[in-house]
Amino acid sequence: MYGKKVKLRILFLSLILAVLILTVFLVLKSLEENVVYFISPSEIKELGEIDYNKKYRVGGMVKKNSVNMSADYVKFIITDFKSEISVKYSGVIPNLFIEEKGVVAEGFLKDRNFLEASKILAKHDENYMPPEVKEALKEK
Repeated sequence: MYGKKVKLRILFLSLILAVLILTVFLVLKSLEENVVYFISPSEIKELGEIDYNKKYRVGGMVKKNSVNMSADYVKFIITDFKSEISVKYSGVIPNLFIEEKGVVAEGFLKDRNFLEASKILAKHDENYMPPEVKEALKEK
């Protein structure tokens, strides 16, 4: 019914479409795995049941006057201005980690009010500018 050329074109277009669909799927899947989602302290309070063997990412602001550093660990409170959660972290603290700034702590919940963090991600606001860029702008 169809000639050889038409069949080859249909096959070629079908293969291109299949490869395109597969590529889009793989890109979206890899992005899904690398996106950092976090929950707020208020959302933790509202969770029905907590899986204590699951890692959680809790995000919010570091409460003012809550940072308590010792030689082995740092304790602080993450707040979303409605609820709070205490965090204990042993490890290297990021340079951007300061009070009243955003932070995401990843670790295991011990209860609804305490997180033992294994990783701290300090966030900066949208007005952040690296010091080198600030100096270059000042020189000009």
